Amino acid sequence: MLKLSLGPLLYYWPAESTQAFYQQLEDLPIDLVYLGETVCARRRDLRLDDWVAIGQRLESAGKEVLLSTQTLIESEGDLKQLAKLIHRAGELGWLVEANDQSALQLLIEAEKPFVTGPSLNIYNLRSLEKLVNLGLKRWCYPLELSRETLVDFQRSLVQTVSNSNAEHNRQLETEVFAFGHLPLAWSSRCFSARFHDLPKDRCGFVCQQYPDGLMMRSQEAQDVFVLNGIQTLSGARCNLLDQLPLMQQEGVSIVRLSPQAQDMKSVVMAFDEARRNLQAGLSSTIMQIPLHAAQECNGYWFGRPGMDHINIDLE
Repeated sequence: MLKLSLGPLLYYWPAESTQAFYQQLEDLPIDLVYLGETVCARRRDLRLDDWVAIGQRLESAGKEVLLSTQTLIESEGDLKQLAKLIHRAGELGWLVEANDQSALQLLIEAEKPFVTGPSLNIYNLRSLEKLVNLGLKRWCYPLELSRETLVDFQRSLVQTVSNSNAEHNRQLETEVFAFGHLPLAWSSRCFSARFHDLPKDRCGFVCQQYPDGLMMRSQEAQDVFVLNGIQTLSGARCNLLDQLPLMQQEGVSIVRLSPQAQDMKSVVMAFDEARRNLQAGLSSTIMQIPLHAAQECNGYWFGRPGMDHINIDLE
């Protein structure tokens, strides 16, 4: 059966809200949880020890816990924190999700197994084979690639892995980002601070005022982007709930959901029911997810502009 994962929290919530969110998660049918600050090093309401404490509670609740690295490394201090995170994960026996080349290099040098997040650009089988030989256990499929490309990858993976060195000859897990605003880009500038006419180093943490990011709309009132500090996300929420049959058919191991402030429980339960229906041969039964009138997108999945929403019945 497909596993469900919860990706790292992209937004900056107060510590109490974050703690309450993950406490609720303990009783939800999520199999894997990615923890840690991946967007901005200035967000320090939760330190590494706090993330570890949350992870230990989730692990006690039966979840697999991973620590995620910062996506944009900007300073020596960031590198030191990255090395500390990798060392701590090793002590705990947790895998690390590498979200940039710095993390990838440190993990490979330490000869530690790792997983890759969607921000690492793996666009061909030669790159994937190289990383498998270096310790890759799971990769998150790039957001902008299509389902046809996924099928090509999945049908070639068995041969790719079997041709690897015996030491690394194992089943590689594929994870697909299936719900949430798509993280598209990172910048050294803070867009949330700029919106409030504040310098980045004296931002006042204004991004905490927007629990699901600051929506940027076009003159036609279309949700174009979500601003989240130094990160830019899609204005529409990606929703691939109805694509679970194809994912299961092609051997995808894990479906990733991205945390949101509202109705996360409903999202998790909808995906959980869909995967259980698939297991029982009831693939046509798909629950609807409350999105508070938010626009949906799945364009990348169908080889179209990412902001498009394509209605296609695969049955």
